[in-house]
Amino acid sequence: MDLRWYVRRLRAMSPREVVHRLRDEFWHQALRFPFARTRPGSVTPAAPRPLPSGAADDIDADCAAELIATADGILSGRWSALGTEWTRLAPEPDWSFDPATGVASDPATYAFDLNPRDAGAVGNVKNVWELSRHHHITILAAAYFVSGEDRYAQGAAAQLRSWWRSNPPLRGINWTSGIELGIRLIAWVWVRRLLASWPGVSGLFESSAEFTDQLFAHQSYLDRFQSHGSSANNHLVAEQAGQFAAACGFPMFPKSAAWRVRSAALLEREAVHQTFPSGLNREMASDYHGFVLELFLAAAIEGERAGHPLSDALWDRLTAMADAGAAFVDGSLRAPRQGDGDEGIALALDGERRSRWRSLLPTMTRLVGRCDWWPGEDRIDVRSALWTAALPARSVAGRPSLRPNMLPDAGLVLLRTHDTGADEIWCRCDGGPFGFLSIAGHAHADALSVELRIGGVDVLTDPGTYCYHVEPEWRSYFRSTRAHNTLEIDGKDQAEPAGPFNWSSRADAETVAVAGLDTGPVAMWTGRHGGYQRLDDPVLHERTVSLHRAERRLTITDRIEATRPHDVVLAFHVGPTVSAEIDGAAVRLEWDRNGTTRRASMRLPHVLEWRMARGETEPPRGWYSPHMGCRIPAVTLFGVGTMDGDTALESVVELHQED
Repeated sequence: MDLRWYVRRLRAMSPREVVHRLRDEFWHQALRFPFARTRPGSVTPAAPRPLPSGAADDIDADCAAELIATADGILSGRWSALGTEWTRLAPEPDWSFDPATGVASDPATYAFDLNPRDAGAVGNVKNVWELSRHHHITILAAAYFVSGEDRYAQGAAAQLRSWWRSNPPLRGINWTSGIELGIRLIAWVWVRRLLASWPGVSGLFESSAEFTDQLFAHQSYLDRFQSHGSSANNHLVAEQAGQFAAACGFPMFPKSAAWRVRSAALLEREAVHQTFPSGLNREMASDYHGFVLELFLAAAIEGERAGHPLSDALWDRLTAMADAGAAFVDGSLRAPRQGDGDEGIALALDGERRSRWRSLLPTMTRLVGRCDWWPGEDRIDVRSALWTAALPARSVAGRPSLRPNMLPDAGLVLLRTHDTGADEIWCRCDGGPFGFLSIAGHAHADALSVELRIGGVDVLTDPGTYCYHVEPEWRSYFRSTRAHNTLEIDGKDQAEPAGPFNWSSRADAETVAVAGLDTGPVAMWTGRHGGYQRLDDPVLHERTVSLHRAERRLTITDRIEATRPHDVVLAFHVGPTVSAEIDGAAVRLEWDRNGTTRRASMRLPHVLEWRMARGETEPPRGWYSPHMGCRIPAVTLFGVGTMDGDTALESVVELHQED
């Protein structure tokens, strides 16, 4: 037990949250004894409404083929996610086993005796939980729905029965986190819906005592254990989305109606609480913005189909979230890489995990309509087609008439050219709040950082996340200031970490000035942050970024306000597909774009001493994480020196014309 972690975590809680957690701990202990557990009472068999005929008719042929290929792999025992390969899914998995570390926890252990943060005892819990989110099972069910082949339904049924048998209520690692239960419930609703025409579906679900016991245990758990206070982020949304979806899809118990009403109220509240008016998620982590939108959609769609619709106000907020996503993606429909990202999805119905927004934009186009400025995506994947089947389109007023280049309440500013494709210059500037709630669990120490893409290629990139619960040194590195395109002062992070999902100080930034974001020869942004005000000699960091559109040149100027000189490190992280050669303070960059060689140059501040790192481990430097569980070497440029209030550090990136 790490007592320091508990002390730091306690400091981030309000008295109300402490009371809630003490109550939870009481029930953790009481529920060891079967007499303390509630019983379902009478059970009325029920199932979610099936999809209408023709729901799969307009699925893109390539997407359908990818689905079938992935489902075939699952039937043979293979599946991959989070950079991890599962090769022992057939005939049934070890649901407590982490293939990345080789560690398996005891599935018979009382759930609340297990510590998910103890990698030595449970392995990388993200991998264990990922399999038990049942995304591979919904893929099998979708393959049955699309193809009608019985083997996919049989495979899905075998996997579900295996999980129910191996994970009795409150036993094992898969009962230790409410978000996992919520996502599982969404999966079960959709497996039942997609297998509606399979002869064995009723015996698998509503006529099965095994299923009804598991369903009631999941919903009772979520009713009793709710994310509180500093943890009431996307976890709370997932818990309540799953609870609402199950209460709508399987209204089998006397408590079902009360669960549905309560979870609906919480979802309505959290849609406002966790979202800026501009539509961006308050966690300041772009990947979670899309994940939370998916969770709300999964719940809202289920309510519509069951005759218990969520409010127009919630749909308005979901529309704003979609508009924000359409605004911040680049020309290749890739979102920013700001903050944490763990590839979480609310429901997997496609074989290939495409860019999230390649699926969400067509989905929202069908549900609420698209703005004229939305980027296009023609392929209708499986999830988009099935999610929107038989749902009426909505009309939402008050949407942006032009593509927003600034979401001011979130501090997100985009400098970009007006062309698309290989010529688009896209630059994200971070000048907003540090993160959500007191722990800002998914924030990085990245104030005033930038991302630069040219034609969708990462030229100056955010290195990503890599891991959560294992390898603490790497968790610290990927969240650090030095792992972002910004300025480190006196060897310290802008914000002080206090655990893998906690911070003891913040680095809230603010946007000072913008100009030319929508039109004109120059787009400009200035922001500043006071994360270093905690130093003995307090420092205020200010940065100005200017995009000269016609010259295709980006200029980054850093200044500080301080009473004496300070040691600084200015870092620029080069994308993994870009080669770099450094000569003093001059850098040559080169990459391939659809068979064409593209080149750019960087002029770095001469007052700093520059070096290039790639794939270093002591300490970690020069890495890029394309997805959870994977890191690859990439070039990082480090400028080391001192600066004071009279120093200006100017860094220039200039795109060369094609040969």
